[in-house]
Amino acid sequence: MDFYNYFPHLTSTQKEQFEALDALYHDWNAKINVISRKDIDNLYLHHVLHSLAIAYVIRFKPQTTILDFGTGGGFPGIPLAIMFPECHFTLIDSTGKKIKVATEIANSIGLKNVEAFHRRGEEEKGKFDFVVSRAVMPLPDLVKIVRKNISKSQRNALPNGLVVLKGGSLSSELKPFKKIVEQTEISTFFDNEWFKEKYVIYLPLSPYK
Repeated sequence: MDFYNYFPHLTSTQKEQFEALDALYHDWNAKINVISRKDIDNLYLHHVLHSLAIAYVIRFKPQTTILDFGTGGGFPGIPLAIMFPECHFTLIDSTGKKIKVATEIANSIGLKNVEAFHRRGEEEKGKFDFVVSRAVMPLPDLVKIVRKNISKSQRNALPNGLVVLKGGSLSSELKPFKKIVEQTEISTFFDNEWFKEKYVIYLPLSPYK
């Protein structure tokens, strides 16, 4: 699998978990459409590797708590949970069917560090070191919802905050945060044409403001 070149230090367990995703997502997607039918054959490039771009921007320390906001069928949360088995991931989505898929897949591959809930972001009361997300809404709207969920205690090299996957022109969306936001083009570390104009956005967030 191509992404082994990008992540050469995976354990045999991690490799088995990543390899199991293909059949599981194909099977579940036939029952509950969580990935576009046209896109399911690009699972590893467009969904798994895309999710793992976050791991190039931050290496979560053990015991880090992460909220995957609007996880859909489990992205970016499930690939990140495989990559960081000593961290804890909470996956939420407002669509119950998608949470069912994420839960079943996490259970099938033996992920012990994942909980998934049918829940809107406004309803989430937990505190987390980081919130991750994949293009669910404009950044200013997302910040308004998740700021309450950012923990005060720090355990990573990067201050707590938001790490989101986004694409296209982001200048107006990032303008309110231009002094603190960090934008990294994914194609700088994954050499595939599909990642052009796709970014990892990191925004440190204080729970006080």
